[in-house]
Amino acid sequence: MSTTIFYYTGTGNSLWVARLAAAELGGSELVSISEKTIDLKLFEAETIGLVFPVHIWGVPGAMVRFTERLQGIKPDYIFAYAVNGGQVSSTLLQLENILLNHGLSLSAGFEIKTPSNYIPWGGPGPKEKQNNLFELARAKISMTAPAIKAKVKMPLEKGPLWQRILFTAIYKLSFSRVPKMDKGFRADEKCNGCEICYKICPASNITMVEGKPNWNNRCQQCFACLQWCPQEAIQYGKRTTRFERYHHPEIKLKDILQS
Repeated sequence: MSTTIFYYTGTGNSLWVARLAAAELGGSELVSISEKTIDLKLFEAETIGLVFPVHIWGVPGAMVRFTERLQGIKPDYIFAYAVNGGQVSSTLLQLENILLNHGLSLSAGFEIKTPSNYIPWGGPGPKEKQNNLFELARAKISMTAPAIKAKVKMPLEKGPLWQRILFTAIYKLSFSRVPKMDKGFRADEKCNGCEICYKICPASNITMVEGKPNWNNRCQQCFACLQWCPQEAIQYGKRTTRFERYHHPEIKLKDILQS
C-alpha cells in the first residue's frame, strides 16, 4: 500500500502523530503542507492521510485551503487524525463535507488528544498528564492502523451534540477573523532578534522590522512563534507570561524548520 501523509503542524503535536502513523502503516511518505512548492501531481498514493491540529473547534484554514489542491489526485482511501487538546467537536464532520465538495470521500477519521498549545488559556499541564496523553495517543494510533491498512470505511469520531452545536457556531463566526487575530502578539524586551519566529511561521505571517517581529494579518493561531521562541519573548495578550511554553518533547526546532 502506497501512502502519503500530509500534515500541518505548529508546535509539533501533529508532526509527531504523523510520524507515528507512518511508522505503523509502513512505506509512508510524510509531506508538510507548509511546503508551498509541492506538486501534488507527483503523488499517486493509493492512501492519503491528513493530520492536523483542531483550531477553534474546527479544521484550520491551512488545511481547508490545502484540500482544494487534492482534487487533481484520486486516492482509493483518505483518513484523518484531528489532533486536539480536549474537544474534537465537529471537526472531522467538517472535513468530510469539505472533501465531498471537492469530489473526494473521507473514509475514516480519528481524534488524538495531546497537550494543549493554546497558551492564552493556560499551559500544557503537568508532565505526568502530558505523558499519559502521549501514551494514550500511541495506543490509539496502533489500534487504528490495521483498519487504515485494510482500507476499512469507519464512522468519523465526533464530540457530543452540545459541542457540535455550540462550538461549530463559534468556529463559523471566528473562521474569517482568524488571520487578524495576530493583533494580540507582541515581542517584549527579552527579544534578541534571532528571527526564529520569522523562520518558523507556517503562514509566512511574520516579517522582521528593525530586528523585531511584526505580524501581518495572515495568522493561523498555531502559536509556533510564541511557543518556539528561545527567549520566551513573544507574548499574546496579558496572561502568557504566567504560563509554561510547550512544544512536543520529541520534536526539535530543526524538524519544524525543515517541514
